[in-house]
Amino acid sequence: MAGMKGFYLGLAVIAVVGSGALWVTQRNAASTVPVGPIPMDAIAAARDFPGHVLGRDDAPVTVIEYADFQCPGCKMAWLLTVQDVKDRLVADGTVRFIFRDFPLDMHNNARPAHHAAACADEQGQFWAMHDQLFANQDGWSVTGAPERMFRDYAEGIGLDTERYDACMAEGRYRGRIQASYDSGVELGVSSTPTMIVGNSIYSSLTYDQLKGVVDSLIASTS
Repeated sequence: MAGMKGFYLGLAVIAVVGSGALWVTQRNAASTVPVGPIPMDAIAAARDFPGHVLGRDDAPVTVIEYADFQCPGCKMAWLLTVQDVKDRLVADGTVRFIFRDFPLDMHNNARPAHHAAACADEQGQFWAMHDQLFANQDGWSVTGAPERMFRDYAEGIGLDTERYDACMAEGRYRGRIQASYDSGVELGVSSTPTMIVGNSIYSSLTYDQLKGVVDSLIASTS
């Protein structure tokens, strides 16, 4: 009898350990974005997407940033320029700020990162994911499986992870990201970060430089 108790106890331990291992595996699992050719109709259908917009529609100046989440220069622009643009010029109604996807081919993890942000946008949390991706760029940009980290960010900002996982697995926004990239190429964008203010294109601007351009445009129309 004692032997049988030991046998069943052993089975119970194995079951508990096994279920724990399964939970860890599921917890660490993350949907990867499909790779390969993007259907042309998916790109065409997304050409009218305006980008990710902050600010009033009637703001006197529109600033468009073409950026790559894996680009170190874009992270610096986020730290030194974009944050101030949002906190000052967008907040006071002077600027309408638009982020557009421009993932560079040289950055292997860029497209999955942009797709993670698009899936967050589906739940109204693009800017929260945008900030997470730039703040943690040094970590996810050098890993071979960035989707696990992106999923952690998704969970951290309160996304419904089942919806997020489905979005990533389907590659739902691959066409939209490519359409954004194509629009940048058509405008003459060749590197990141690039900002378009009025009718002028700039490879990089500090906050003070951008503020000067914005003030000049407003003065010229008053």
